[in-house]
Amino acid sequence: MKSWRLIVAVLAGVCVFAINAEPATAQASLRGESPLVAEYCQVRYIRKVDIPAEVEGKLVELPIEEGMTVAKDDLLALVDDTSARLALEFKKAEEKEAQLNAANEVNLKDARNNEELARAEAESFRELYEKGATPYYEMKKKVLEAIRALLRIDLAEMQKKIAEAQYIAKRSEREIAEFELDRRRITALFDGYIEMRIAQLGEWVQPGSPIATLVQLDRVRVGGDIDALASNGAVRAGAPVLVRVFNTANPDQNFEVNAPLGFVSSEVDGQKRYRIWVDVDNQKDSNGNWMIKPGMEAEIIFQ
Repeated sequence: MKSWRLIVAVLAGVCVFAINAEPATAQASLRGESPLVAEYCQVRYIRKVDIPAEVEGKLVELPIEEGMTVAKDDLLALVDDTSARLALEFKKAEEKEAQLNAANEVNLKDARNNEELARAEAESFRELYEKGATPYYEMKKKVLEAIRALLRIDLAEMQKKIAEAQYIAKRSEREIAEFELDRRRITALFDGYIEMRIAQLGEWVQPGSPIATLVQLDRVRVGGDIDALASNGAVRAGAPVLVRVFNTANPDQNFEVNAPLGFVSSEVDGQKRYRIWVDVDNQKDSNGNWMIKPGMEAEIIFQ
């Protein structure tokens, strides 16, 4: 009897072990699955622009140095604007004169007063002619003078409209002069830092001559490749990913951030990989330096 109970107990233990062993193995297998990871990832600029001169002239101001942080619309360089400033002052004076002419109603008022007087005289001479107190040609002369006075009103009104049109034209010329003056100010297109100062102070530049290279660092792009065969449809724009950036010089400053996938290429390369990228907001360390820099290695992990 004791032998039989011992056999039963042993068999029961084996069964329990077998029942518990399979789930444990399955869980370990699940834990051992490798997540989908984009290969060959690297941090790149989103915006990197060579800021050009727009006009010909001599650089008289160049208040930038390489590595300097600038804000949008900050002055990067100034082309000599002496002639442009003088031209603007001249256009302002012309605009003021045209404005006064357009507002002048003296001629129009004088023409209307003369027409009223000439019309009254013509009516008076008409009455005298009907009474036989004045000859016909005198009456006719006054009538024609009244008609000419009426035409002078039309002429004065036309001259006023011409003056108003000239004022509009002079105002446009002044705005063009302001635009030409502003083109001599070379400013930052966006917040960023000066990667390279190309021009030198005192240099004569032409339209299109590069002044400096401006890059954006408050937001950067992490791009890489993903195995098309292993993606199983998980690779799509908007998919949640973990971006991990490696600072090889200072591993304590490795950077991780969750973000949606921004782009998936519609083509597969010869190695059966998609090109993907994700844009992430950069952060500064305690010293005020950007933590993520272009050229750093990274990886994109699909969650």
